[in-house]
Amino acid sequence: MVTTLGDTVEYALPMDDDQMDLNPLIGSRLRLEHHKSIQCTHCGRVTNKSFSQGYCYPCFKKLPQCDLCMMSPERCHFAKGTCRDESFGESFCMQPHIVYLANSSGLKVGITRPANIPMRWIDQGAVQAVPMLTTQSRQIAGFAEVVFKSQISDKTQWQRMLKSHAAEVDMSKARNELIETVRPELDELKQRFGDFAFELVETEDTTEIQYPVTEYPTKVKSLNFDKTPVIEGTLVGIKGQYLIFDIGVLNVRRHTAYEIEVTELAPGLF
Repeated sequence: MVTTLGDTVEYALPMDDDQMDLNPLIGSRLRLEHHKSIQCTHCGRVTNKSFSQGYCYPCFKKLPQCDLCMMSPERCHFAKGTCRDESFGESFCMQPHIVYLANSSGLKVGITRPANIPMRWIDQGAVQAVPMLTTQSRQIAGFAEVVFKSQISDKTQWQRMLKSHAAEVDMSKARNELIETVRPELDELKQRFGDFAFELVETEDTTEIQYPVTEYPTKVKSLNFDKTPVIEGTLVGIKGQYLIFDIGVLNVRRHTAYEIEVTELAPGLF
């Protein structure tokens, strides 16, 4: 979904050459139908299964954005000359990245490119987030993330995230305390990659995020087009990349490349 951060996150769903604004549909009864068509987002090939959120199997096996180091950036092998696409590595991986602290289902660490802020935080359902480091490359950000992971998780507990608005945290204090806890390991990282490998961010304000949710589920039931090609329910909210219905939650990103028809059955109330 396309997101815009305002007083409340604004969501839109890409539909062919246009997009559907979703916030006005909260309170509406919607019908979402999967037409049993999945097309690779890279080559357009029709595929029976989507790999790595939108790719056919051949593209999944050859594209650099589907390589293992995308999930584990500290395993980047660009310097070894074995990157699947050197130009991709130069433009994507060998660029500055941000290591951040977010509050989604609790505190977590993550990495992203500066251009992806705040969209990355919204995708994870974070209600608060703040940068901790800026690094020279994705791999260095990955090693820094490993350092922080010794103290806090790098995962969002998505079911917990969807059940409520997380309790607010003093993010500046949490960031500074976390940095101090792992400072010896960060110093070792600088010794390995050089004094300019990364810079600490200790003054930037916390980003606060509100989501358009009128009702949180007490029990999270996952909806899946592979099992249920037609989903019909009342949209009660949107958080992260999830549509929250009165009958369950749908991970939209998981269904990237699926051909879906959306029909409004009753007017929205939000």
